[in-house]
Amino acid sequence: MRILFTRPYGRFATELFRRGLATPSYANSVTELIGKTPMVRLRRVVQDVSPSTKVLLKLEMQNPGGSVKDRIALSMIEAAEKRGEISPERTTIVEATSGNTGIGLAMVAAAKGYKMIVVMPQLPSMFERYILVRKFGGQVHLTSVMKDDFRKTIDNMIQYSKDLCEKNQNYWSPTQFETDDNPLAHSTTTGPEIWEQTGESIDCFVAGAGTGGTLNGVGLFLKEKNPSCRVVCVEPTEARVLVGNPSAMHGVVGIGANIKLPLIEKLAPGQAWKEGPRGCIDEFLHASTPEAVMWANRVSAEEGLLVGPSSGAAIKVGIDIAKRPEMKGKTIVILQASSAIRYVSHPMWEPQRLEGAAALPVPPDLETEIPIVRWRSESYVPPPKPS
Repeated sequence: MRILFTRPYGRFATELFRRGLATPSYANSVTELIGKTPMVRLRRVVQDVSPSTKVLLKLEMQNPGGSVKDRIALSMIEAAEKRGEISPERTTIVEATSGNTGIGLAMVAAAKGYKMIVVMPQLPSMFERYILVRKFGGQVHLTSVMKDDFRKTIDNMIQYSKDLCEKNQNYWSPTQFETDDNPLAHSTTTGPEIWEQTGESIDCFVAGAGTGGTLNGVGLFLKEKNPSCRVVCVEPTEARVLVGNPSAMHGVVGIGANIKLPLIEKLAPGQAWKEGPRGCIDEFLHASTPEAVMWANRVSAEEGLLVGPSSGAAIKVGIDIAKRPEMKGKTIVILQASSAIRYVSHPMWEPQRLEGAAALPVPPDLETEIPIVRWRSESYVPPPKPS
């Protein structure tokens, strides 16, 4: 007797479920879906790289909250719960963040029943982060931005978060820039996933420095498994604080917080902030805002992968490394923190925003039928750039 399955949940499968002979597959909470993200090989944007060299992207935007920060959000909250520091019925979570950690925390807080306050700088690029935190039910406090002193901008944001917690005994902050529960998420999940997905064969790991937790956790794990694995930290060219350069504003959202990251400091306590290796990190390389945007746009158009500015920066650095003679035949993994769809207000989307506004006028014409076709994107002529 031959049984033909035309649909995954046809009559036969339904009968199996009814009899208890098939096992349902679902999560009991969105938090169980965090991690186990896929990996993909770049093909079309690596023409100048040896065909024997694998350049792989770890797609962290596939986490349910849309970024790598889902991992640390869950880790920091559940570690605090195990220590008895917090519980949903009494704790309000407060965190200062440029956004992705705030979104991850708001998602986990919603799933677990916590109240949440996210503190962000009042910048237009925070738009998607603001509305996503609000969609998850979190509150958002926006702090001032100083054009000529971005370090002060970040310091004020973090201090405001600390002050809130000091004034309210039931407020708790995970302190993502300092807590060891941040890199713990990566040494126990991200690192082992990468090791397994590459068949226990990885020669170089590249990631941007947001809090430094990814590089700390993944870097230490991979070095333990393969001491010769090269670990590379990516910063914005405009703000290379981790090698001793001054802080400055830039457009590589998600990395380059313009502070000397405590979780990177812990890799080599007391070492000067300068070029060269630091603990498990072998190199500190960089990409400018225009380079980050260009590579993010290339990967979207040529590989079908929507990646954000910091991911574009990491790709630029990773491909530069892949071109080195000694990397021929090697495997390079580049962490992709989040999707481009999270940065629609960022300048990287400006051409598409202008075209979309022209194509979709407000209000639309709902009265006339002719002509049937009102717009063809291939006929669009962008407006001239201001001189």
